[in-house]
Amino acid sequence: MFQGASSLNIDGKGRLSVPTRHRDALLSMAEGQVTFTKHPDGCLLLFPRPEWLQFRERVAQLPITAQWWKRIFLGNAMDVDMDATGRLLISPELREATGLTKEVLMLGMGAHFEVWDKTTYEMREAEARQQPMPAAFQDFVL
Repeated sequence: MFQGASSLNIDGKGRLSVPTRHRDALLSMAEGQVTFTKHPDGCLLLFPRPEWLQFRERVAQLPITAQWWKRIFLGNAMDVDMDATGRLLISPELREATGLTKEVLMLGMGAHFEVWDKTTYEMREAEARQQPMPAAFQDFVL
């Protein structure tokens, strides 16, 4: 179960260093093999490979009416292996599509991560805080 936020930098070659607290888990559960893909909200999803395979199967079974969503998730997926120092190479296409430049935020979202351009995330979070809490949370006890 991945959780928490990490402020990170992408190096000049497009590599992201996985925080130590998540690196060992990715090595043990996926042998350092991960998959990046686009999320329609403007970030990247980062899955350990076994989790990606399950997600990919569910998306592939969607009906033809969801073809564009299949294209977004499956058509943009990139398999990546973590290098010996715990870095992941994010393709130029995925970096450009999501506006990732240097400063990013990596959020643990349970079975996967989201990777956001830091400025974009801060702006989107501020917008979300201005909205009423979703109905799904109204009876949720904090």
